[in-house]
Amino acid sequence: MRIVDLSVAIENSVPADPPGLEPEIDYLDHDAGAADLTARFTGLERAQLPDGKGWAIERLRVTTHNGTHMDAPWHYHPTMDHGVRAATIDEIPLEWCMQPGMRLDFRELPDGHVVSADELEAEFDRIGRRPAPLEIVVCNTAAGERYGEADYIDRGCGFGREATLALLSHGVRVVGTDGWSWDAPFSATARRFARDRDPAIIWEGHKAGRERGYCQLEKLHHLELLPDQGFTIVCFPVAIRSASAAWARVVALVDE
Repeated sequence: MRIVDLSVAIENSVPADPPGLEPEIDYLDHDAGAADLTARFTGLERAQLPDGKGWAIERLRVTTHNGTHMDAPWHYHPTMDHGVRAATIDEIPLEWCMQPGMRLDFRELPDGHVVSADELEAEFDRIGRRPAPLEIVVCNTAAGERYGEADYIDRGCGFGREATLALLSHGVRVVGTDGWSWDAPFSATARRFARDRDPAIIWEGHKAGRERGYCQLEKLHHLELLPDQGFTIVCFPVAIRSASAAWARVVALVDE
């Protein structure tokens, strides 16, 4: 078995989110930790600590959508499954989060393209089968190779209501993309909306969760290292009470 890390790190100064949504990390080193440690124990002097050093810690200001993360149905809408209260990230069944995987390759599609159900079917035909219930389907787009570059959030194709519901019709409950969003980049959607004035195209892949509850993995990485099938994805989210999403260290266990 080969382990492939499909996650990206949460870090400062990487253009992986729109302006105003970037993470901020303050790194407190062992000298700062020594001052904190001695303040907590009356009479303790820094010279009494090993090499005069304390702990290193980090303080973060982040959203649950920074870094590689899993979106819960609550992120998309207050309800799912045609009226049931939408599940938050701490309510996601753990059996959804460790399942065989299928990789679909859409790297040749242009940035901003919205994948159709027919294009999904063509990929299934290429691979030779449809996804099984609960199988985790990850989509390799042109965004993956641009992670960390200024144009990352504008790159890659996306998945609208039609394609999303087509995937869910097979019993899929977790999907993933190496793009910033499961939907097409906002910049492309904004151009389409300015032209057609159709509000139904805005966040339509996410909003499909109103009809069928499902989870999305976003900002995946290294999908090009995966075969089309023959691997298991492990993507347990951090348990954050009542949250719309949580960070996940997503890995693929590839059969050798």
